[in-house]
Amino acid sequence: MGHVHYRRSAGEKIFIILNYLLILLLCLSIILPFLNIVALAFNPGKDAERGGIFFWPRIWSLENFEKVFQAGNIGSAFAISLFRTFVGTIAGVFLSAMAAYALRSKTLPGGKFFMMLVFFTMLFSGGIIPYYMLLKSIHLTDSIWVYVLPGLYSAWNLIILRTFFQQIHPSLEESARIDGYNDFSIFLRIIMPLSRPVIAVIGLFTAVNHWNDWFTGAFFIRSAKLRPLSTLLQEMLTSAEAMRDTLNQAAGIKYQLLDKIQITADSLKMATIIVVVAPVVIIYPLIQKYFSKGVMIGSMKE
Repeated sequence: MGHVHYRRSAGEKIFIILNYLLILLLCLSIILPFLNIVALAFNPGKDAERGGIFFWPRIWSLENFEKVFQAGNIGSAFAISLFRTFVGTIAGVFLSAMAAYALRSKTLPGGKFFMMLVFFTMLFSGGIIPYYMLLKSIHLTDSIWVYVLPGLYSAWNLIILRTFFQQIHPSLEESARIDGYNDFSIFLRIIMPLSRPVIAVIGLFTAVNHWNDWFTGAFFIRSAKLRPLSTLLQEMLTSAEAMRDTLNQAAGIKYQLLDKIQITADSLKMATIIVVVAPVVIIYPLIQKYFSKGVMIGSMKE
């Protein structure tokens, strides 16, 4: 039999071209601002104030990054960020998955009531002051565990995981129970391996939230040794911007002082963005393959 060649109509060709153009514009809208940030981060701040730097540094320099890493507690802050990201992500995803696995069961007594309580927390909160008082009453303020314990469960993650678990065919669990598996064994050996795509997505989002969170360290931690990297860098940016405003308001000496400063608040901000984003950019390609769904296609046939 000969091959049938399908000829696209003029309208379909125009539609495909417009789709490619829209995708290209979307990619450029994401890539070009990031390239601009990289160019400004690797260019001396005083030179960058002249303008004309878009996607390539005019003068290559590491002065901005040297200023970022000159912070006294940068080592301990980096360790705190790694600890909270690693422990918080693993514990949070595992416990959320266990809770979602239980809540997706139709035979769970009071399952709908518990799901209503989970959804209720997405609509209402007690506010920052009651939240602070609660953390203080259970001795979590000024403790490294304030980064991990309050965020172990996420209502949004529970709903996503529960929805995904409901798509797993019950015949898999029935076969496992015949082989003598209990609920926990089924969860570890069947549900979790089949749920790698959604686990990877939830894990990435949780890790990024832990890594980028500066609010917790700024409001619930008093010890400088317990502040994470994002909080430390945020404080550096605030100090740099305050110094710039002070120099701009100083009469008579502002021009002499400003001429001696090579690192500006804007250049420091760009270097800080690179430092915070770089670990996420490095890790993302390693788990990208799990983002595609369809792992279970063809796994069961009735």
